[in-house]
Amino acid sequence: MHQISKYLDDYDCWFSQLFPDNPFLKIIIKHTPLAKGTVLTGQFKERSENYLIQHGLQIDYGGDRYNYDLVVNCTDMIVAEKFRKTKTIWVQEGMIDKRTLISSIVKATGLPPYCSGDTSLNGSTNVCDIYCAASEGYKSYLAKHGTNAKKIFITGIPNYDNHVEFLGNDFPHHGYVMVATSDMRETYRFENRIEFIKQAVKIAAGRQLLFKLHPNERVNRAVAEIRKHTPVGTLVYHTGNTNHMIANCCELITQYSTVVYTGIALGKKVHSYFDVNELKRLAPVQNGGTSAKNIARICRSYLNFTGTKDEFLSSFNFQPESTLQPEVQYA
Repeated sequence: MHQISKYLDDYDCWFSQLFPDNPFLKIIIKHTPLAKGTVLTGQFKERSENYLIQHGLQIDYGGDRYNYDLVVNCTDMIVAEKFRKTKTIWVQEGMIDKRTLISSIVKATGLPPYCSGDTSLNGSTNVCDIYCAASEGYKSYLAKHGTNAKKIFITGIPNYDNHVEFLGNDFPHHGYVMVATSDMRETYRFENRIEFIKQAVKIAAGRQLLFKLHPNERVNRAVAEIRKHTPVGTLVYHTGNTNHMIANCCELITQYSTVVYTGIALGKKVHSYFDVNELKRLAPVQNGGTSAKNIARICRSYLNFTGTKDEFLSSFNFQPESTLQPEVQYA
């Protein structure tokens, strides 16, 4: 969102961490542990707002300060009722969780999308006016699951559209098998972590292992498990630049992590709980880092358009800033 706003500096841009918009969610957050580990509260909310403060950005948590002309969302699973009559744009922020029986039931019964307990319904509620997707594959995916294809523009995703830039880095290790873990246990999903670690050891087959933990994980528990079930000398990081670590690895093992797309873009052999061939179809376009500019151009055009939403969609001719594809064949 910050990157997009840089191309809209002639507008008065304000920022808010995702916030609850109804009494039920407010009760969940205030009186139960169910929202712990989600972006609605805790370290994710704190880190986001610290980022805004550090960069001198204007904060309006809850969006109550003004009647806004445009709201740009990174999820359509929670869209405040007060914004339902405002111009809205959805921007894909990363990987979308695999659909489950629960998400299918939530969708079929009309329950609020967040009842799925994951991001599997993100981008498929059709409530926003315009959708900015990572790739042609994701456009097809979102359209298949409920969002009008006419609303969806392939813009790429800021932070995932120029992976070749990560090849030049100062991370000190090279040639290892990297394991990027997920926070399934912290978000109340089942995981057999010990089995996953053992599988990673098997894939490494004696090669150096490096684990990069999800920032939401209980560090002490995760580190203890890794130390117990991996060879001496296994590297474990809780912080650091994940993309640089991936750039220097020879093989990448993931669970449900968007960083698998970094490995795919850089030509690494990757493993995932998702189907890898499907991931390659969905992988964000590499356009030389112009996704934010693409999205900002849509924002500007929609802000200045005086007709209806349908008239905008039928008349707007979107041409991406760049469709550069990196010629990367790194092992």
